[in-house]
Amino acid sequence: MDILEEAWKNVAANHGTAGIDGQTIDDIKAYGADRYLRELQQELMDETYTVSDVRRVYIPKPDGKERPLGIPTVKDRIVQQAVKSIIEPIYEADFQEFSYAYRPNRSAKQASEEIRKYLNYGCTNVIDL
Repeated sequence: MDILEEAWKNVAANHGTAGIDGQTIDDIKAYGADRYLRELQQELMDETYTVSDVRRVYIPKPDGKERPLGIPTVKDRIVQQAVKSIIEPIYEADFQEFSYAYRPNRSAKQASEEIRKYLNYGCTNVIDL
C-alpha cells in the first residue's frame, strides 16, 4: 500500500486533468483517497484491474497544426507511477553513464553538453549499443 500511497501523492501533486472516465483528483479526495487506494490495491491483487482508454485532446502548435495528446485516467496514472517507482531503480542500475533519454535528473541539454565535450576531445564516431 505504501507504493500506491506514494504514487497517489505524486499524481495528486501534479494537479492533472481528468481522463476518459471524467474522474478528477478532487473526486478521489472527496471519495476518500485511502478507501480509493485500498480498492485499487485489491483490483491489482485480484488481477481485475484493467487499463482504460486515454482521452484524446489536441494541443495547438505554433505552426497552426495540432499535436495529439493522450490523457490517462487518474487511476491509470497512479498505477503507472507505482510501477515506475518499482522498475526505475532496477533499470537505472543497468544504464550506461552516458545514457540520457527518459532518465531521472538527466536532460537533453546535459546530453548535448556531453556530446560537445567528446567532440572537443576529437571523438567523431558514434556507437549505438
